[in-house]
Amino acid sequence: MISGDDIKEFFKHDIWNTAKRINASYLNYHNRPLGRGPDDVARPQYEITTPFGKIMRGEFDVEHFNTFAASRRSTRDFLSTPVPDGLIEEIIAAGLTSPSWSNTRPFVVAVAEGEVRDRLSAEFLSRFELVKTGQGEGIFGKIKTLIRRKGLPTSNWLVLKRYHKDLLPRSQRIGKELFTQMGIDRDDKDARDRFWARNYEFFGAPVELFLFTHKSLGKFAASDAGLFMQNLMLSAHSKGLGTCAQGSVAVWEDAVRKEFEISKNYSLLCGICVGYPSQSQVNKFEAHRISPSEIMLPGKNQSP
Repeated sequence: MISGDDIKEFFKHDIWNTAKRINASYLNYHNRPLGRGPDDVARPQYEITTPFGKIMRGEFDVEHFNTFAASRRSTRDFLSTPVPDGLIEEIIAAGLTSPSWSNTRPFVVAVAEGEVRDRLSAEFLSRFELVKTGQGEGIFGKIKTLIRRKGLPTSNWLVLKRYHKDLLPRSQRIGKELFTQMGIDRDDKDARDRFWARNYEFFGAPVELFLFTHKSLGKFAASDAGLFMQNLMLSAHSKGLGTCAQGSVAVWEDAVRKEFEISKNYSLLCGICVGYPSQSQVNKFEAHRISPSEIMLPGKNQSP
């Protein structure tokens, strides 16, 4: 049985060396063969689900999962190391273990790698450059952008909408704390633009997943997609991969459609960067996590 300390150590920066040390424990627990990591270093693989019998016998410590889940953080700088196609299929398979509305699975995934990934990144960056140029130029800059139209969102304008006052403080907090860690001054527009442009480089990740949801189910399709994404991202984390969910790429759905066969019944929800994390300072950032009390509603007759 693996201890909580082993889990914590496993997800420190030297993930592959730690993996070799605790690999025997993982193999005994999950009874799976070794896989390979970057530079042909052994990495453990995991069963997608924990055997029910082990849970019933009390061999699965839920605290291990809590520690593991809490150790997942968004990755905003990746190595160029390719991710094997088989590994991408594994994490998608893990995503598909999530619950779904009448098991409809109302979503599809476009996997962008290689030349397709590079073309999309270049197209996104060119559009962002045009929109960025119009910002801060007053009314005439905005008029030029509107006339030119290239660069304006072709889908999901909601991504650009200011957060509601109920949610704005949390968004402002993470923005301030992230920029502070990166040494970016709030008034330095060029630095902020460069940082935002990294979204359209997919933060250097060799793989970008584009998640589309079925229009007929509306918010229920988005709910299913969110469940799928969380399982996928946790699975990626368990294999030493980093991920970052991206709403920023959802504004130019037409560019993605040019590269993939996508039914008109689906619309782009978001993207997910996938790759091996670098040692960049940005990956040391840990966003504040709210307490359960902030989302748990009191009863109407409950006294304060």
